[in-house]
Amino acid sequence: MIDIVGKRYWYFAISLLFIIPGLIAMAMTWSQTGRPFRLAIDFTGGTLLELKFDQPQTFQTDRVVSVFGQFGFAPNDLQIQQSGTDTLIIRSKELSPEVKVQVSEGLASEFGKFTELRAESVGPAVGAEIAERAAVAVGLVSLAILMYLTWAFRRVAQPFRYGACAVITLLHDALVVLGIASIFGIFFGWEVDALFITALLTVIGYSVHDSIVVFDRIRENLLRMRGVRFEDVVNHSIMQTLDRSINTVLTVLFTLAALLLFGGVTLRQFVGILFLGILSGMYSSIFNAAPLLVVWENGEVGKFFNRLFGRKATA
Repeated sequence: MIDIVGKRYWYFAISLLFIIPGLIAMAMTWSQTGRPFRLAIDFTGGTLLELKFDQPQTFQTDRVVSVFGQFGFAPNDLQIQQSGTDTLIIRSKELSPEVKVQVSEGLASEFGKFTELRAESVGPAVGAEIAERAAVAVGLVSLAILMYLTWAFRRVAQPFRYGACAVITLLHDALVVLGIASIFGIFFGWEVDALFITALLTVIGYSVHDSIVVFDRIRENLLRMRGVRFEDVVNHSIMQTLDRSINTVLTVLFTLAALLLFGGVTLRQFVGILFLGILSGMYSSIFNAAPLLVVWENGEVGKFFNRLFGRKATA
């Protein structure tokens, strides 16, 4: 039997290796933009145009900027991205219907005829409201999970710990996903939009679901394995659910991989975040959630701080 619980601090360290680069990326993005992520127009307000041109070509940024410049747009007001050889994705400050028509005519004369695949406009007030509601949603989800799991495991000693460990694991996966969004924003220009919030909440739900399966097996084994060390019961429970967790995640990842390869550019970011987030959720539910119960049961956090401050006081 693999001793997962016995090597728990190694697995905690691996989690930190994934979380810390994301926190650094968020700090770097914050220092440059005043925000931890590159935000899409869903949050900042503005207009998004996705245009598919009849002729494949390389779109020079200066030529696109010059078209928008005729209508008072500065280079900093635009984000220009080429997708493939014939598609142009442009994000700008909000365009009025009249200006949008004139911009479209200017782009057509500059680069040739095109088909408008997508045109979205969001006002800044709407964007701010979406951001606020997204933060509230994540907070309410965490609180609801904590309360429900505390109630569901009420027949087990210290039921609050199960809810708290599930929420800590949830925060782990949220930090991984947020870090990925910030890192990919720096290197690939990915932006946080409303679909990202959907992916984040999906990852949170999947992670908690997987953790509950392990916790439920721990609850059953505590009744069957009386007199056995709590640490051994937890490790045995993890091993019993390991195959099920891996098999369940693999079927989801296969589907997401197909969408990632063949779903098109507009779904790529959403599916990519889901793919990595669910992978993180599987890892945390196996290697973090249940081992945290052992850490709490053994009082290891308190012992660590007692040793730390005790040594300082002695020094």
